[in-house]
Amino acid sequence: MYKQIGILTGGGDAPGLNAVIRAVVRTAVGEYGMKCIGIEDSFDGILGEPHTMTLTQKTVSGILPRGGTILGTRNRGSFVKMVEGKPTFPDIPIGEALANLDILGIEALVVLGGEGTLAIAEQFHKRGFPVIGVPKTIDNDLAATELTFGFMTAIDIATEALDRLHTTAASHDRVMVLEVMGRNTGWIALNAGLAGSADIILIPEIPFSFESVAQKVFAREKSGSRFTNIVVAEGAKEAGKGEIYSDAEGLRLGGIGDHVRHRIEELTGKESRCVVLGHLQRGGSPNAFDRMLGTNFGACAVRALAEGETGKMVALQAGTIITVPLSEACANIKTVPVAGQLVRTARDIGISFAAAEEAKAVSKKN
Repeated sequence: MYKQIGILTGGGDAPGLNAVIRAVVRTAVGEYGMKCIGIEDSFDGILGEPHTMTLTQKTVSGILPRGGTILGTRNRGSFVKMVEGKPTFPDIPIGEALANLDILGIEALVVLGGEGTLAIAEQFHKRGFPVIGVPKTIDNDLAATELTFGFMTAIDIATEALDRLHTTAASHDRVMVLEVMGRNTGWIALNAGLAGSADIILIPEIPFSFESVAQKVFAREKSGSRFTNIVVAEGAKEAGKGEIYSDAEGLRLGGIGDHVRHRIEELTGKESRCVVLGHLQRGGSPNAFDRMLGTNFGACAVRALAEGETGKMVALQAGTIITVPLSEACANIKTVPVAGQLVRTARDIGISFAAAEEAKAVSKKN
């Protein structure tokens, strides 16, 4: 049994991180008699002069409904370098971190993060240090788990935004474009689009054509609906073209919503507006489901460590929390099945994905 474990959070923040931290501490201290050390600012907190805090049941009291993470987090750090487009893991920072963990008396780590953070955690495991991962991605795109905490809250926020845009779009006969998160996958856009009565959903898995978008707008006009609501994932792309980035280095996605707005105005003459939801999806209090899921993940992560498991990630499958090897957890991302139930349902109720073939089908009919 470990006497003292460490906890850290990496990557972008997500609603529910504090729920996981709270559950880890309460389970470790109350159930197994372990001590807990919180590592601040992700893995970088154990380089140089370590930045840590002692976590007790009193320390984590009241943090369940809080957004963000009391430990701080980082999207980038010293542990990964890109070489010819592939991530590599330098030995020096990992060696320094392992030495500092030994000095701090931390015998195992619970790491909360997405694909990148968990890939770093796996490097610690490969060097013999006990690690358990907790999946954290607001995009819900880790293949090994059915759901990740923060995702449901993001859907709630995006759905509320669509509800509010619906009334102003109808009042002004406008096209309203809502840009939501989703770098490689369209789970937020698809679920929020269904729940929020979008007319067009643009996701990375289905490259779209502006001809199809315009045709849907015109079809709604013809049927008497003089407004259109569009939800677009930040990683959506026009057929034959790449993603749109907001920075010169091509690292930060952004701008697809405004690009769609501009092209719609050109093609249809309709007054259009764009709202970028951005970090509003990450901030604020987690909903009840994400609090529950985060609590489940945190408690089960400590239980796995106590039972001698390491190099694993906790995951939700068929309503049960299981563990899967970190190597499998990070191997693939979970994309929206283009012929799956949610996409079929959306099409059945008249939502367009503006795929190029949709435009061709309409052209043939005419």
